[in-house]
Amino acid sequence: MPNIIALVLVLACMPARAGEVALIGVIGDKAAVLAVDGGDPKTVKVGQHWNGVTVVAVEKERATVEIDGKRRVLVLGQHYRGASAAPDRQSATLAADPRGHFFAEASVNDVPMRFVVDTGASVVVLSAADASRLGVDWRQGPRRMIQTANGATAGYLVKLDKVKVGDIELTNVDATVLEQGLGAVGLLGMSFLNRVEMQRDGQTMTLIRRF
Repeated sequence: MPNIIALVLVLACMPARAGEVALIGVIGDKAAVLAVDGGDPKTVKVGQHWNGVTVVAVEKERATVEIDGKRRVLVLGQHYRGASAAPDRQSATLAADPRGHFFAEASVNDVPMRFVVDTGASVVVLSAADASRLGVDWRQGPRRMIQTANGATAGYLVKLDKVKVGDIELTNVDATVLEQGLGAVGLLGMSFLNRVEMQRDGQTMTLIRRF
């Protein structure tokens, strides 16, 4: 019995280990809103430790956290899983360019397409020229006026039959086609990213399919 009690005490004193950590939001530079292992979001102040995660710093749309003794930078909407991905899960590894942007050589409906990862975009975004090249009948989609960095432009809501990045292949992906205001690279937005885990380690980012 004493040995059992001692073991229980040791286990109780061990620090909690975070499994999957998601950055849900930020509050200025003072706190991050985190979810651990799919639980309810929790506001964690800079310097505070919670559920195996310490918030080190917070800035616009990202937070630096310490998990298992290692520092990670999470961007808004990004998931980090402490354990390695299971070998049977679809994944893709991306490298950052000199400005820190992550580009993906992908395909839409089996046609090559280049994207930049953009957690600020609620859906995948394509230019009208790319959508036509991909065989997307975008003019039949609902029309909306959308505010971009270059001003307001017309956008059309569509569904993409298939989007593939690395080994990850997702179907029925929400997207917006812009008539103007988008360059030669599409935006890989949250309609794709919400269905993957995003693990960033320095200049690389690994996407792992969730469902």
